Amino acid sequence: MKSYRLTAIKQMEMQEVPDPGPPGKGELLLRIEAAGVCGSDIHYYTTGRIGEQVVDYPFTLGHECAATVLEAGEGGGGFVPGDRVAVDPAMPCYECDQCLAGREHTCRNLKFLGCPGQAGGCLSEMIIMPAKSCFKIPDNMSFAEAAFAEPLSTGYYAVQLSRIRMGDKIAILGAGPIGDSVLISSREAGAGAIYVTDKIDRRLDIASRLGAEAAYNVDRSDAVKGIRTREPALLDIVYECCGKQEAFDQALELLKPGGKLMIVGIPEFDRWSFRADKARRKEVSIIHVRRQNGCMQPALDMIREGRVGTDMLITHSFPFTKTKEAFDLVAAYRDGVLKALVDFRYWIND
Repeated sequence: MKSYRLTAIKQMEMQEVPDPGPPGKGELLLRIEAAGVCGSDIHYYTTGRIGEQVVDYPFTLGHECAATVLEAGEGGGGFVPGDRVAVDPAMPCYECDQCLAGREHTCRNLKFLGCPGQAGGCLSEMIIMPAKSCFKIPDNMSFAEAAFAEPLSTGYYAVQLSRIRMGDKIAILGAGPIGDSVLISSREAGAGAIYVTDKIDRRLDIASRLGAEAAYNVDRSDAVKGIRTREPALLDIVYECCGKQEAFDQALELLKPGGKLMIVGIPEFDRWSFRADKARRKEVSIIHVRRQNGCMQPALDMIREGRVGTDMLITHSFPFTKTKEAFDLVAAYRDGVLKALVDFRYWIND
């Protein structure tokens, strides 16, 4: 089968690799239909690592995907060939202390699609996944919509973890796919005023259409000043969704005493820094968000029920043979990209 593999920093190529073979007990053989390009994929593409997770080349990236079941192994969760599924890229052991405590997303033995040292990714024609990681989707849900459920589940989980209350005033720093997923989920949870920042005008326009009270391009305006003018009592929750030190600093300026800073973005650097007196005097809670935990089905339900429209969120689509072009576009933030999708149903011969 064909797989699009990372071969060096900012280098990818399509390669022939062995078929995955038949599924084992509790597993499904899947044909990938659509895959999203995630910011974490771009970290591996541009730097070859995220923290201690370092790419050993060649390596197949990708973890946001939807697929068709080709074959189900024994105990395959009732799935049959032809079923259409969304995929949760996490493969927990369900046996360690974290899993038994309901924290499957921090499983001691976790394997994750497209994560170095754990599992190859979904930018291949076929993969094998545990049936427990697959969610059947209705016929009227597109594969593109189903693939977007994975980032949406992260935003949904971040909002749930923050214990947002009706009327809370919030900011979302970074209006990429995760930031918009937080926006959608916080709006559903009853947030009051929602403020958004980014550096790309098209993203800010989309955020405004999704319900942001105000959206600021931080390259052209002082977002902190603008928000503080509107909200002199400051904000209840700030979601850092871009992995940038300057956003962390802005969050501390925007939070009211007793506020919460939710770290959702993945930084390329190894250490955050912050003013200890600012965080201490305000008694700010700093909470890290680790992917998602049990939120794929709620995310799919939001899409299925029409509460989330992905048409404006998936801004670019590429055939599988043009995967590198998709990565280059996202890495350079070109053309106002929000979410780029690799569509396996269409092939273009080079």
